[in-house]
Amino acid sequence: MTKVSGTDLGEATAPVLVTELPGPNARGWIERDERVTSPSMGRVYPLVPARASGLVIEDVDGNRFLDFNAGIAVTSTGHCHPAVVDAISTQAGQLIHYCSSDFYPPVYAELSERLVARAPIVGESKVFLTNSGTEAVEASIKLARHATGRQYVIAFLGAFHGRSLGSLSLTASKAKYRQGYSPLLPGVHHAPYGADGYIEDVLFNHLVTPEEVAAVIVEPIQGEGGYIVPPAGWLARLQRLCAHHGILFVADEIQSGIGRTGKLWAVEHERIQPDIVLSGKGIASGMPLGALIARSDLMKWSAGAHGSTFGGNPVACAAAIATLDLVEGSLTANAASVGYLLFTRLRELQARQPLLTDVRGRGLMIGIDFPTHDIAAQVEQACFRRGLLVLTCGERAVRFAPALTIRPDQAETAVAILADACAEVAP
Repeated sequence: MTKVSGTDLGEATAPVLVTELPGPNARGWIERDERVTSPSMGRVYPLVPARASGLVIEDVDGNRFLDFNAGIAVTSTGHCHPAVVDAISTQAGQLIHYCSSDFYPPVYAELSERLVARAPIVGESKVFLTNSGTEAVEASIKLARHATGRQYVIAFLGAFHGRSLGSLSLTASKAKYRQGYSPLLPGVHHAPYGADGYIEDVLFNHLVTPEEVAAVIVEPIQGEGGYIVPPAGWLARLQRLCAHHGILFVADEIQSGIGRTGKLWAVEHERIQPDIVLSGKGIASGMPLGALIARSDLMKWSAGAHGSTFGGNPVACAAAIATLDLVEGSLTANAASVGYLLFTRLRELQARQPLLTDVRGRGLMIGIDFPTHDIAAQVEQACFRRGLLVLTCGERAVRFAPALTIRPDQAETAVAILADACAEVAP
């Protein structure tokens, strides 16, 4: 197979399928993989990527795909953006690792300054960097309990906050994620997402007093739960409830943040100012990084109370700084404008295709509902066979979450492929 440069690949036409799927090389790699890797990883379709640029992925057989899941909302600046690659290469040539929990790598402070400057938090804030969004969630649980002296945490049905034991205790998107791991972290309660009154009328009346609750953790737009946008004003009412009882309001922006919704943070659409903000996924364009950003007065834990060997790795931090340069420079605006085009085209498709029962979202975080989960899964697979990479989420949705570098013609192509996939699946 002819090797294609990253720039040429990013500008290449996609999809272009040259073999059956999976192709012969892909089948070989899948067989090798399945002999030695954990079966706990639920692979969605037989994609074996070899290289990528922008929104184009080329597999080991030379098939080119249009990527509308961005590595599950991770490659925010597109695959292998030259500025990010250059930042990674430069930093790797200077310092690959030194533990930030024990020493002072300058790039850690530089990234933290950038995050503090743009955090949607009132007053001064401080940052703790992690390897992933899940670790940021874990850190937020510890910080909330430490800062308040309270033990309980409230999350929401449909939420996804991670799969490590503490974050899994908050996750309530699918029962299978929790199956077989009980007992989970004690002191966690769940409420319906987007619904008023349940916390006060049920939890506070029957299960836990508000004076015992350390934090409420919420996704401004639910991710794995189905790309659910809450009713207008609900987040503000939830924040007021928290403030009234001295409960910390934690915004999990791991999937919705870093420009994905057309603003740097999804809470900005509702003018919410959390006590703690969590970031991950798209923050470093594919390098492993997460962040907890909190009010400075909450960050009173002493040295050694929390730390990480690899969290805030210098190479990941350099990638994140380059990512923020791009996202704050033009990509957030692009997410808003092309996201509006994509949303409009999907609503037009919905008007003529009965399989689409709902289209919702903000910016480039768009959920498309189908009558059942099985139909959504069939559409997902039909899109793959046509070279469009999408993923299901929630009970019966397919998500569109492409890189923020998406062009209008790529948005049009994706909707056309989705229309063809629906036509195949429709009874």
